[in-house]
This record gives sequence, C-alpha cells and structure tokens, in this order.
Amino acid sequence: MPNDPVALLCAVEKSYQMDSVSVPVLRGIDLLIQPGRFTVLLGPSGSGKTTLLNLIGCIDRPDQGTINVIGQSVNEMTDNQLSDFRSANIGFIFQSFNLLPVLTAFENVEYPLILSGMPLERRQNRVRRLLDAVGLSDRADNLPGQLSGGQRQRVAIARALARKPKLVIADEPTANLDSATGEAILKLMRRMQERYRISFLFSSHDRNLMSAADDLITLKDGCIQTIVRKPQAELKTSHHAKAKGETAGAAAVNAQPDYQAVSDKDIVLVDAADSMLMPDEKDA
Repeated sequence: MPNDPVALLCAVEKSYQMDSVSVPVLRGIDLLIQPGRFTVLLGPSGSGKTTLLNLIGCIDRPDQGTINVIGQSVNEMTDNQLSDFRSANIGFIFQSFNLLPVLTAFENVEYPLILSGMPLERRQNRVRRLLDAVGLSDRADNLPGQLSGGQRQRVAIARALARKPKLVIADEPTANLDSATGEAILKLMRRMQERYRISFLFSSHDRNLMSAADDLITLKDGCIQTIVRKPQAELKTSHHAKAKGETAGAAAVNAQPDYQAVSDKDIVLVDAADSMLMPDEKDA
C-alpha cells in the first residue's frame, strides 16, 4: 500500500569478523522509514550508516532481528530472490558514481532497462526523459571520462530512477564533489524525489545537510541517537509553495523547517493520496 513503511527494522544487529575478533557495527536497531520522504542518515565515519543502508538495500543480511522492505520480509529470501527484489524495487546512487566507463551516459542509464527486458523504443524514450530531467540531454553521447564529477553523479541519479523504483538509496553521494557541486546534486535529488514522489534514503556525515531532510536519523557507534521528523503539514505547505512557482530545490535547501522530534510509535504516515510510486508515464 502507498502509505505502508518503506522499511521496518526490529532489533537488528550486525557484526563483522576481523580475524578472530567480532566487531559489532549495528546494535539493536529499531527503525521505520516513511514513504515518499527524503530521509537522511547523519553520523560520523564508522557510525554504521553504510551498513544500515546495505541492510535496507538488501545487499547484506542482519545477524539478528527482522527487516521488511516495501512490504516484504527479506530475512528468508534466497540470494537470487534478493537480487531480483533489489533490481525491481531499489535504485542506488554511489559516492564513486559506479558508471560503466565504456558506455555513454545514455547507455549507462539504459543498461538496467535492457536487463529488465524493456522494449527498445520504450526504454529509449524513458532514458531521454530522464537525461532531460537531470539536465544532461546534450551529454547523452559522452563517456563518463568526458564528464565532470557533478555530471557523472547526475547520470547516476538518472540510472537509479530508470526502473521506477520505490526506494532510492544514496550513500554519501556528495562526498567526492566540491561544496558547490555537492549542493547542486543535493537540490537535484530533492527535486527528483518530489517530482516522482518516491522515497530517498541518503547518508552523510555533513551536518549542513540537516535542513534538506524530511526525516533526520542520527547514528553513533552503531546505535540510533535521535529521530527527528518534519510534521506532515509542513511538507504539504512546501508542495503548495512549489505549485505557486518556487523550485523544489530552493524550497529544500533554503527552508529552515521547524522540526518535531517524535518516536516511531507516534508516527503518522503520509496520506494515501501521497503515493510513493512514480507516476505511470506514457512510454511512447
């Protein structure tokens, strides 16, 4: 259902083995990720952000606890089932871009659609729309080595959206960019999240990104320290402002929201009308 949690974690534990020593990374994580929102994981290096993203993104498995993603229990899935589920429902944006260097920008965005079996004309129309949405229509034939860091990350954002995922996970996607380019990429991700009404889960250790979040989750030493959620009424006000002509990027970066700290037990999920699914576009 559109108003169901994007992810629900209960008593999740994760450790990694270093020689003969077990190193705990996540400790007793109880967390609900709300649909259709821009959720930021904030914490220093080593706090467990990437491990948490890997668990929610179905790349790794917990040692203990349960994880539900997009209404599905992922604990008992086989590796092949996890792979199919991940490719159909989750898009990824990486710190190091992870573009295929021998493919053009167009081909990098098209590649996951080829793997999904989408017909040629339909997938090419979708790729053109996505590249236009991220402002790279004129760079479609460029290889990654011919693009700047910011342009490569824009291609990565378009690729993440290609299969119309219900969740996009971004692991410190601005870390390898200068501050001005990083701010532009953050605005673009916010604009794409609002345009397609999907869920973004974004990690960072930069406290300057706090104002961009609908929900802000702070991690330290593998534990959740705080969960701060923007009231739903304020999100609707932001959408109304955008309808009057404000850009989504300006609203996201310049707004100074009056955040409200709540526990997950007090969460009111978004209205059913606020679907986290991407619109059913007409693919010519």
